[in-house]
Amino acid sequence: MPRHPTRPADEALTLTPVAITRSCFRDKFGVPRQPGLTRHAWAELVICQPYNREDAFRGLETCSHLWLTFQFHEAVRAEWRPVVRPPRLGGNRKIGVFASRSPFRPNSLGLSVVRNEGLTRRDGELILRIRDHDLIDGTPVLDIKPYLPFADAIPDARVGWAGETAPDRLPVHFSDEAVAQLAALPVERYPDLKGLIEDVTCYDPRPSFRRGRQDEDRIYGAHLYDLNVRFRFDAVGVVILTVC
Repeated sequence: MPRHPTRPADEALTLTPVAITRSCFRDKFGVPRQPGLTRHAWAELVICQPYNREDAFRGLETCSHLWLTFQFHEAVRAEWRPVVRPPRLGGNRKIGVFASRSPFRPNSLGLSVVRNEGLTRRDGELILRIRDHDLIDGTPVLDIKPYLPFADAIPDARVGWAGETAPDRLPVHFSDEAVAQLAALPVERYPDLKGLIEDVTCYDPRPSFRRGRQDEDRIYGAHLYDLNVRFRFDAVGVVILTVC
């Protein structure tokens, strides 16, 4: 049987974004390490021309979840490395990049399952609303596909090095000041904000070498929407200090 011609190794593949993300996550710190670790993260995918036509999304309203292929646009590097240090392993053990979901990859591509919250047109823009995501603001989305439960859900799938369950959640407590600040914020502008803050902080977003330390004097900050959420860790869990 004749072999199909192979692509030259040095031939570039050009990809064009189909959408750009407007996200509640404004930078990398605090973003859940997997999309399924938060149920309160909202985003809008602003569909780019010439793909911003409703007929290109006909039938999408029947899909509860979607696959997104995207670029880790803030993790693009000139050179790639064959091994990485996954946070799930404490940042101490190395595994092969293709055995990981690290953003530092040869082509800087990511893949996430997100919840579909519907298509809308606003101010001339075609917008796809999503939830339960892990995309930071400005992320280029390269493709959108339906999640097929009968084909994509594999109950007996496993990843030996990552374990079978999600990491434990730390207790999260809000200071009186943070409670008052949350109460003053408009819900329509900051949907599910309290739950989002809990999801972001409860999995300990600190660097691996600091994770697990208690009673730290250090105060951390995560940018959610246009807010700066400041928090610290104590012997009980996480204390949310201010939300402003």
